[in-house]
Order: sequence, then C-alpha cells, then structure tokens
Amino acid sequence: MMISEALASRLLKFARGAAEAAAAAATSPSTSSQPLAMENNGTRCGEQILSYGRVEKVLIGGVLTMLTLSTICGNLLVVISVCFVKKLRQPSNYLIVSLAVADLSVALAVMPFVSITDLIGGQWIFGQFFCNVFIAMDVMCCTASIMTLCVISIDRYLGITKPLTYPVRQNGCCMAKMILSVWLLSASITLPPLFGWAQNVNDGRVCLISQDFGYTIYSTAVAFYIPMSVMLIMYYRIYRAAKLSAAKHTITGFPREGEHAVGAAQREGRGGHDAHQPAESGETGSVEGTEAEEEEESLDCVAAALKLQREVEEECGTRVSRLLKTGEHHQRRKRKNQSIFKREQKAAATLGIVVGAFTFCWLPFFLVSTARPFVCGVECSCVPLWLERTLLWLGYANSLINPFIYAFFNRDLRTTYSNLLRCRYRNINQKLSAAGMHEALKLVEKPDTDL
Repeated sequence: MMISEALASRLLKFARGAAEAAAAAATSPSTSSQPLAMENNGTRCGEQILSYGRVEKVLIGGVLTMLTLSTICGNLLVVISVCFVKKLRQPSNYLIVSLAVADLSVALAVMPFVSITDLIGGQWIFGQFFCNVFIAMDVMCCTASIMTLCVISIDRYLGITKPLTYPVRQNGCCMAKMILSVWLLSASITLPPLFGWAQNVNDGRVCLISQDFGYTIYSTAVAFYIPMSVMLIMYYRIYRAAKLSAAKHTITGFPREGEHAVGAAQREGRGGHDAHQPAESGETGSVEGTEAEEEEESLDCVAAALKLQREVEEECGTRVSRLLKTGEHHQRRKRKNQSIFKREQKAAATLGIVVGAFTFCWLPFFLVSTARPFVCGVECSCVPLWLERTLLWLGYANSLINPFIYAFFNRDLRTTYSNLLRCRYRNINQKLSAAGMHEALKLVEKPDTDL
C-alpha cells in the first residue's frame, strides 16, 4: 500500500508537469519553436566548418591574416600619401582618401572578428550586443566603400565631359559635402535593425544580419545594385567618349584650320607682289624718259632694285612669321587634343578595371544575400557556411585591391608608394615635380608623327 501511494503521487506530479508544459507551448508557440528552429539551423548554418583540423586552421588563419594585414597596409599608404604629400592634396583625391578610410575601417573593425569566428567553426562568441555593433560596422563600412566607388565614377565622368566648367566647381567644400553624404547614406542602412524594424539573427551561436524581406531588398538595393548600375552607366559613357575621341585622331585627309589661313596668306601675297611689279616698272620707265645721263639712270636702277629687294624681304619675313605662328598654334592645339585624348583613354581604362574588379568581388555575395531569405526563410541561413564565408571574403578582397588599382594608373601615387616603402621620406614633393616636368618635356618633344 505504501509503495502504491508513493507511485501514484509521483505519477500525479509528472502529469501536472506535462500539462503545464503543454499549456506554455500552446500560449507561446513562437517562442518555443524559435529555439528549436535555431537549434536545427545551428548545425545547418555551420556544417562542414566545425571540424577543421589544426593544419587547416593554420592555413586558413595565415591566409586571412595576410589578407587583413595587406588591406591595412595598402589603404594606410593611400591615406599617408595624400595627407603628407603636397602635390597629392587636391580635391580630386579626397574621394580616394574616403575610399581608403572605408576600406581601412573594414580591415580594422570587421575582418579580425570574421577571421576569429571562421577559425573556431563559425560560432559567434562575442555576445549579442556586440553582434549588433559588428553588423552595423560591417554594413556601414562596406556600403561606404561601394558608394565612394560610385561617386568616383561620376566625378571622373564629369571631369572628362566638362573639362572647362567642372574643375572650377571641384573644390574642397564640394568634395567634403559629397563624402559626408556618402557616409550618412551608408549609416542609414544600419539604423533599421538597431531601432526595431528588422532584428538581426543572434541566438548565442550565430550572428547574422536581419533576413526580413523588406529590409533585405532595401539594403541590397542601396548598398550594391543602385551603385553598380550607376558605375556601369558612367563607364559606358566614358568609354563612348574615349571611342569617339580615338576616331577623331585616326581620321585623316581633312583640311585643317591652319592650312586655310596659310593658303589665303599666300594668295594675298602673290596678288600684292604682282600689283607692285607694274608700279615699279612704270617708275623705272618714267626715270628713263626724264634722265638722259647713263650714270644717273644706273644709279636710279640700283636704288629701285634695292628698294624692291627690301620690300620683298619684308614681305617674305611677314609670310614666314605668319607661317611660324600658324604652325606653333597648330602644334599647341594638337598637343592639347592629345592630352585630352590620353586623359579620356586613361579614365576609361581605370574605371573599367575598377568596375570589373568591383563586380567580380561583390556580385556573387549580394546575389546570395538577396535570394537567401526567400529560399531559407527569415530565421536563419540555409546556405552552407563555407560558401557564404568564401563569397564574403571575396567581397572583402575588393578593399585590398582598390588602392593598388589607383596606384597602377597614377604615376604620382606610384612614386610616393615607392619612396615611402623604401623609407625615403625627404624631398618627395621635389621628386614628383621633377617627374611631372620630365613627362611634360617628353610630350613637347614628341614628333608630329606620334601626335
């Protein structure tokens, strides 16, 4: 009897506990299903990356560390070069400094935490509060880098299509306003998850940006698709302008402006000389008719011949000086056209490589990010973590190659990089001025066949 009473009391307590659990599950199904979903998705988000061996961790850690350090060094060189070298402190380079600051922020505030998370298997260990801060920094810095590239493409296009009016408006105040607008717009994308519109995914195991459908469309459109469309349009227009300029330089056989002026001068000179000759012959005849002595006649002939010779020399000198001035003006115009042509070709090549590298690095990541909530839902990501992290680091690589792209096409930046890396800090401005003068002399001394 005692055993049966104790067993009955235990069964009653168990039944009451089960009833209370069922009631709690019925009243809050979302709170009970979310941890279960997170638990199931926890393995789905981080599979294939939790079993890294020591050798794999060393290799991956070495690659990610080199990528981070190289990004820091490259963008730091840009900032130091423009800030401390007088010739590079121009309003047109302020955008490049803003781009370098954005990429440097990615390398300092984002890449180290992503590297640590990847090395320990994809688990977020820095807490929920810092997860929101980390996502905000990641989104803001990457968006600022992308949008600065977009503004640089617009700046280059205006500099090519409006070479006379745009540089006047291109002052430091205008550039500062453009840079401030870029950073404010980039920060606006990070605000919705912080103020309750779309909550980031963080259950203590993963740290993922909000998968809300509306926020995903808004953030990817503003951060990537709109800037990429603008960059492609600007590149097409610059390429078309460079192509038209190249066509003008290849067309031959048309008369030039200088040739019309020279032909008119030659025809005018011939008419004046022909009209002058009868007058002189008439004067000589009148002298022969009035003077009888041979000596006086010969003296008058000699004087007339000398006078005619002086007039001919003066006329020839006028023609020669006119031809020289016309030729000099023509050569100056040709050198100016060649300078514009080279600038257009250089801008088209630079922007083409920038747009190509940008699209190659970021397009796969944003395609996956846009499709992920529609395929996987809003709770977590069903994309394999190794694929997601690979595409993310491919996007981060764009922050590494940006400073080297601009240095490759900018002689002043290349010279400054070389001097800074070799610790030759003195007389950098004088070296840049000497290099620019040498380049200008080479352009002036170039033969006409090359022009």
